[in-house]
Amino acid sequence: MDALLDLLRGTVTSPWVYLVIFGLTAVDAFFPAVPGEAAVITAGVLAASGEHPRLTLVIVSAAIGALVGDHISYAIGRGGGARRLARLPDGSRRRASSEWARRAVDRRGGMILTTSRYVPGGRTAVTLTMGAVRYPRRSFLLYDGIATVSWALYCGLLGYFGGLAFERDPVKGVLAGVGISVVVTFGLEGIRWLRRRAHRQAASRH
Repeated sequence: MDALLDLLRGTVTSPWVYLVIFGLTAVDAFFPAVPGEAAVITAGVLAASGEHPRLTLVIVSAAIGALVGDHISYAIGRGGGARRLARLPDGSRRRASSEWARRAVDRRGGMILTTSRYVPGGRTAVTLTMGAVRYPRRSFLLYDGIATVSWALYCGLLGYFGGLAFERDPVKGVLAGVGISVVVTFGLEGIRWLRRRAHRQAASRH
């Protein structure tokens, strides 16, 4: 965390800070080991302590980077994933799973894409799957635009208000922002798990 803070501090008064945010959020979309979310929260904390970076530009850079990265992930899935799915033998378990994923994406693709953006590993899996099952590009762009803008606003404002609350100790502001983000992530995953469990129980009764 300190290394990330130092990286953004080193470029905070330069336009390069927005390129760093763009790059981290783009790569994070298809390689979740990169701390894109933490970078946006950190930049939001630093924005609360002075004139640079500008919070608006932090949010815009993060949203565009995430959008580009999600489309790279979608393209990877559409290229390699679609060919692999087409070669799966009829009646196999993996074929049945891919067909289930296709139906789920067709019915609730927008909601799945929007909510998965808040789950670091989940968003990559979803965008790859949507590419593999050839979800319409235009619909993907629309829903992904909504997802990335709302996510960038969430991360940027989370960091900004964390920075205001811990103005004298920005590291605490970053930790508070990342901590809340982790709680929200696990909360969403918990809700999804409970819903899946309820659906399985309802199906077993019929």
